[in-house]
Amino acid sequence: MLIDTHAHVNFRAYKDDAKEVLQRSLDAGVWVVNVGSQIDTSRQAAELAGQFEQGVYAVIGLHPEHTHSQYVDEEETHFKTREEDFKEAFYSELASHPKVVGIGECGLDYYRLPEDKTQHDQIKEKQIEVFKKQIRFAKAHDKALVVHSRPEKGSDELYHDMLQVFEEEKVEGMRVVVHSYTHEPQFLEKFLEYGAYVSFNGIITFDKTGNMKKLVEMCPLDRMLLETDCPYLTPVPNRGKRNEPMFVKFVAEKVAEIKSLPVKEIEDATFNNAKNLFKF
Repeated sequence: MLIDTHAHVNFRAYKDDAKEVLQRSLDAGVWVVNVGSQIDTSRQAAELAGQFEQGVYAVIGLHPEHTHSQYVDEEETHFKTREEDFKEAFYSELASHPKVVGIGECGLDYYRLPEDKTQHDQIKEKQIEVFKKQIRFAKAHDKALVVHSRPEKGSDELYHDMLQVFEEEKVEGMRVVVHSYTHEPQFLEKFLEYGAYVSFNGIITFDKTGNMKKLVEMCPLDRMLLETDCPYLTPVPNRGKRNEPMFVKFVAEKVAEIKSLPVKEIEDATFNNAKNLFKF
């Protein structure tokens, strides 16, 4: 059994066939955790999860991109974010849904800061404030915490800020996953010291730097999760196509290759890790 622990079938890329995509994944033996990024996508994640008796779950929360308005233009998508606050009353009601298993994706994103550098400190401070709110919310509601982290190119500042938040908010002992981690090994070690899980996606199938291979080798199997982050980051051999949760099998196969282990061992270990994290 496999599980895609970080999907976005609740996003616009699947507006015409979300339920079919999820059913296709379940038929292929792949469970799915859909992750919200703000109010609308969080609600949609919960609603989709409720349409399936088993195997589809939801994470709800506010992505750092949505703490300020900005234009996002990347390989797979382009859109303008709508600035939101973390509305605790709304998320409290949604957290009572039986298929909601986590809070997020929340965290810090310094990758898309505006050209006007006078705004940078204010934006970073707000991201940190909203991140702390969601950590406390996850504790209060006994939910897993799904953490997003994307630094400025050539800078470690985000990870120093994030570890300071972990320390101030006493994250150690919580159920936490740092999703799509791609940065330096030294910070991977720090997250593992906090007891966090770390999830890997299709990037490991097309990375040419050698860094992802090193991170997969470093991460103990009992702290590892698999994800697609679909519709983004489609793994080899399906580059150029819309990503889907069922493609997480290619991530599992690459991990097995890197760690010189049977694919079945990777599947079983990461599925059990997800059960321990999300308590489904």
